[in-house]
Amino acid sequence: MSLPALNNRAARRLFLDRHALIEPPAGNAGGADLLALINRLGFVQVDSINTVERAHHMILWSRRQSYRRDNLRPLLEQSRCLFEHWTHDASIIPSAFLPQWQLRFARDGARIRSRWTDWHGPAFKDKIDDVLEYIRKYGPVGSGDVGTDERRGKGGWWQWHPSKTALEYLWRSGVLSVCERRGFAKIYDLTERVHPQTANQIPPHPAETIDWACNGALDRLGFATPGEIAAFFDLITPAEAKAWCAREMKKGSIEAIEIEGVDGRWRKSLAHPGALCRARELPAPSQRLRILSPFDPALRDRKRCERLFGFHYRIEVFVPEAKRRYGYYVFPVMQGDRLIGRIDLKCQRADGRLAITAFWPEPGIAMGQGRLGRLEAELNRLGRFTGCNSLDFANGWLRETLQA
Repeated sequence: MSLPALNNRAARRLFLDRHALIEPPAGNAGGADLLALINRLGFVQVDSINTVERAHHMILWSRRQSYRRDNLRPLLEQSRCLFEHWTHDASIIPSAFLPQWQLRFARDGARIRSRWTDWHGPAFKDKIDDVLEYIRKYGPVGSGDVGTDERRGKGGWWQWHPSKTALEYLWRSGVLSVCERRGFAKIYDLTERVHPQTANQIPPHPAETIDWACNGALDRLGFATPGEIAAFFDLITPAEAKAWCAREMKKGSIEAIEIEGVDGRWRKSLAHPGALCRARELPAPSQRLRILSPFDPALRDRKRCERLFGFHYRIEVFVPEAKRRYGYYVFPVMQGDRLIGRIDLKCQRADGRLAITAFWPEPGIAMGQGRLGRLEAELNRLGRFTGCNSLDFANGWLRETLQA
């Protein structure tokens, strides 16, 4: 018996809908509305690179262009509706998920203690109690406040001094939480003070967290393989996700479907019942161009991005001659349900210019006057968001399509 199937266009639209990229990027982007958006996405990756805007701000702006960077801080540092920890990378996560993160804290605590002993040496373990006592006595600290008498490396996380390593270990294992950012530096306090509602909670059973993580991932992806389900929150192992899928298939809680790739090939996937009907009912996406963060959650799985959209994306891509094919940090450009190119740009904040070095259209994308107008309009919107009041196009910025 053939499986239910979604053609490529319907699959892309369902996937983009789950990532809040199918509707126009309008609406309120503060308070409860911003929290609802982050809950819908599941998390927002944090990254320090600031050539245009930091990843978490740009991810939110590309979905709600009324968003401004100051909108996020009250949810993180005042109401504590959000917290910082790890999914596949450092992320901002709804605090409603904190009970499920207890499994992550326990597993990271055991794994990292052993692994970091090999990488950083055992000295950090002797500093754990000292760091905790210092925080209990003096309150929140940053890495510069501890281990002031210890030898410090020239940079890179593998050169952390022992007290800095202890501080990070205590954060990763859930004993400490990030209570604020100063600049981009993390400031830590005891989790029982930052999120007191968790202090006396009994952690959910691992089976409950596995069920929560798998259902949540599948809801937010629309369709996925067991490996993709496990990788979404990165809370559970691939084996746990595979076993969960087998159980839920028998119960009829999920179903197998076929997803068409952009190349016409079909791939077996899993979905909650009703996902296909919802996909076919989705409206055509907004044709406004969007400039996305390279760390956008819709692009995180590079292989899936290539299967669905035909978009081969790496932050850095080289040609065989070892010359750079694109700039180091280029931004994907989306229109409707297609990724139409990538753009190399940078904020020149000293004089308020958004400098556009190059735009490379994808194969088959014609840059006529209408599309160029849409691109310039989006660049102007991005300029206003980042505080740049003018666009500066380099000579020859509109490039030819590069073939693989």
